[in-house]
Amino acid sequence: MKKIKVLALTICCLIASDNLQAQEYWDKIKAKKSTLETDQGFLNLNTKSFELKLLKSSQTVAALSPVSDKTFDFTPGERLSVRDKDGLYQLGDINLRIKAADGSWKSYSTAAKRASVTALSASGNVLAAADLSNTFPTDIPVTIKRFYEQKDGNLILRFEITNKSDKAQELGALGVPMVFNNILEGKTLDQTHIDNVFFDPYIGKDAGYLEVKRLSGHGPVLLLLPEENMSFEAYRPLLDDETPRSIVFEGFHEWMSLSKAYADQEWKSADQWNTPTSLILKAGESKSFSLRFVLVDEIENIQKSLIQNERPVAVGVPGYVLPKDVDGQLFMKYKRAVKSIKIEPEGALVVEEKSKNKNGYFQYTVHGKKWGRARLTVVYEDGLEQSINYKVIKSETSVINDFGHFLTTAQWFDEKNDPFHRNPSVISYDYETKKQVSQDSRVWIAGLSDEGGAGGWLGAMMKELIAPNKEEIQKLEQFVDKTLWGGIQYNTADTLKYGVKKSVFYYEPKLMPEGTYSKDINYKTWAAWDKKGSDDPGRSFNYPHVAAAHWTMYRLARYHDGLVTNHAWDWYLKNAYETTIAMTILAPYYAQFGQMEGTVFLLILKDLKAEGYTEMANNLESKMKERADHWRTLNYPFGSEMPWDSTGQEEVYTWSVYFGYNDKAKVTMDAILAYMPTMPHWAYNGNARRYWDFLYGGKLSRVERQIHHYGSAINAIPVLEQFRKTPDNFHLLKVGYGGLLGGISNITEDGFGPAAFHSYPETLQIDYLSGDYGSGFFGYAVNTATFITNEKEYGWLAFGGNLKEKENEVEVEITTAAKSKIFIAPKKLWLTLDAGTFRKVNYNTKTGVISITLNPKTVHTPDAYLRIDQEMKLPYEKVRGAYKIALKSKAIQIKL
Repeated sequence: MKKIKVLALTICCLIASDNLQAQEYWDKIKAKKSTLETDQGFLNLNTKSFELKLLKSSQTVAALSPVSDKTFDFTPGERLSVRDKDGLYQLGDINLRIKAADGSWKSYSTAAKRASVTALSASGNVLAAADLSNTFPTDIPVTIKRFYEQKDGNLILRFEITNKSDKAQELGALGVPMVFNNILEGKTLDQTHIDNVFFDPYIGKDAGYLEVKRLSGHGPVLLLLPEENMSFEAYRPLLDDETPRSIVFEGFHEWMSLSKAYADQEWKSADQWNTPTSLILKAGESKSFSLRFVLVDEIENIQKSLIQNERPVAVGVPGYVLPKDVDGQLFMKYKRAVKSIKIEPEGALVVEEKSKNKNGYFQYTVHGKKWGRARLTVVYEDGLEQSINYKVIKSETSVINDFGHFLTTAQWFDEKNDPFHRNPSVISYDYETKKQVSQDSRVWIAGLSDEGGAGGWLGAMMKELIAPNKEEIQKLEQFVDKTLWGGIQYNTADTLKYGVKKSVFYYEPKLMPEGTYSKDINYKTWAAWDKKGSDDPGRSFNYPHVAAAHWTMYRLARYHDGLVTNHAWDWYLKNAYETTIAMTILAPYYAQFGQMEGTVFLLILKDLKAEGYTEMANNLESKMKERADHWRTLNYPFGSEMPWDSTGQEEVYTWSVYFGYNDKAKVTMDAILAYMPTMPHWAYNGNARRYWDFLYGGKLSRVERQIHHYGSAINAIPVLEQFRKTPDNFHLLKVGYGGLLGGISNITEDGFGPAAFHSYPETLQIDYLSGDYGSGFFGYAVNTATFITNEKEYGWLAFGGNLKEKENEVEVEITTAAKSKIFIAPKKLWLTLDAGTFRKVNYNTKTGVISITLNPKTVHTPDAYLRIDQEMKLPYEKVRGAYKIALKSKAIQIKL
């Protein structure tokens, strides 16, 4: 146990260092002079839905609670006694940029230098009001008054801006800081799920909104909506707020209705989500800018609340990541008709009106024509504008083939004299310099292990699971024999056998020839592990990568002819088993947590059972049950080495369901849905929250909300499994498929898979390092499927296929790359292929008859192996629980 504790301390040193640095920042903040004058007292106000607490001195928000749960505060009011200083934003602040006489933009903020505001009389619907002039320099050419009002039981935050000068003034930026309690510092996992929130933006202009959700996923949800002149144009990180950003604090952002001043300067190198605008305020003119605060009883009812609040709703199928060969659909609902639709870049999308269906939705078909980002701007008859951001990609088949080619060519490392014995392998890659990364101060990046270093070869392995290529597999066989087995993974007959090293690259110049290490890299950090540290097998998170590699090669060898020749199928399956067991023995400390890609352990268990390896299956199941039993004792059973995480939930859900611990499965699913939204924007739809892994696996290293980090596709595994259990819950399908396609959305046109996409408006592009992308591709590979559903509001829909209706027949042509899984929701029928591919599926809604069409045989795949999760009898031999079907030179159709 002592060794485990030392190991834990060693591996967590960055967290400790990060926390220490954060604590130093907190101490500096505490030492500053208090300027909010909290001693002046508070104003306690109420609406039908909210209890609102304001500071008398500043009239900024000290607490905001739902009437239904007065003990809960959406804001970080619990830290008000520390965050009561100049420069620290509060809910109720406002930021502006106004063009000066010399043409430059000048910034103004109520948070910069605190001073007591001048209270104004409040009556009627006005709960409190103040003139904010005292908080601005005297040269500001406008006056700003702030009002807290109630309307239909909801809370309205309104700013009235008046041009007090005798000249027109151009407002180039207007932002309202969104200050809610996402500060996790100093809290246990239980406490964060009780006290804290995360918030997600739909940056959709007049139709935009902000979701503020408790970490537990339980309601009520706070929804912020535009009320007047508050188009959601941009979402700016408030980097000038001194609250220390770290693994326990993502930072605050502001809702911007005007952003041209930033687009002209700090953001000029980036293509923004929306066209940046400014506003001319004439001499003496006044304008109000307001937000509406609404409560929603639960996350899944956000769309219903938008409709009730007369906000536009858009539902995209299969989402907003749109493969070029897919017939996308878009449903829009609003009280006014669509006046016009604009597409940018021109020709990137083709949008055609179909009809207004019986439930009041305007229905369109959407086809992607040009690869890359595309913006669809909808103008309604009342002038309201809604932007919907798409990402057009190649067909899934092309994306995955390009990915595999890039990994086994550009990322294929085969330097015969490499002193760290990494040849041959798929190594990390820098897309900016177009070079392989053979050295990095974070040694795992160049060391083929951990998520940030194993990402390349793991991605390559998982690509073969869904689109096997003989030439690529031959390279990966070399990788297994020369680099993985006996290199990354111990293969000697001692206590370390099957253990997985933290890294095969390390920094120890005394052991290496002079000139081995680059002088341009700073190796004087905790992340530059020496050989002993790199050889350590105690990090459990490395084991799923290796287990997945062995398991994939087993599947390729077992269900195809001649694809794998270096070892028999059973060698790989047994190695996958032994790797799993070794994790529990050699890395017990972190094995207590859910592992990213931990789903692979269940896949291995199922195959052990299918092969009749009862003793191994029972042992593996017993080891996993010990872990699941531990999780069952916890209120929130998905911790990790981080204080809060979004990647352990996948495996915790998987085993909780398997062992019948449905209460823990539900707790886990609720938490996933709290940080994984669905909204009409490809970057945020299904995007699982992650904000620190650019530090560990990115090139541009900073704390920043990551767009489709590997958490998106990993968390899509439990979400889509839950949909198969409860197919009447369409919310799950939208979220899960958003995460699934989000997992391949950042792959470049030539096949490079980046760590993630940068969300900061100054960047808005992929990170240039391949990093930990492979973990996400694992999620895509084991989870990609076609879902067919009949929704009351939308009719028949296909996610992962093109659907046609003719009388009583529904036909779906399969468009996924794997073409190996189909779920028919009305029948709760799950069809999977261990080998072979589906071409299409037909469902007769009158007779209930289902027909599947299988593609012709290939050189390496003469037989299909079909699994059906319901009792059916087909005239084929059953092999390991699957129907073995001899494929022909032409497609064959089978009736179920």
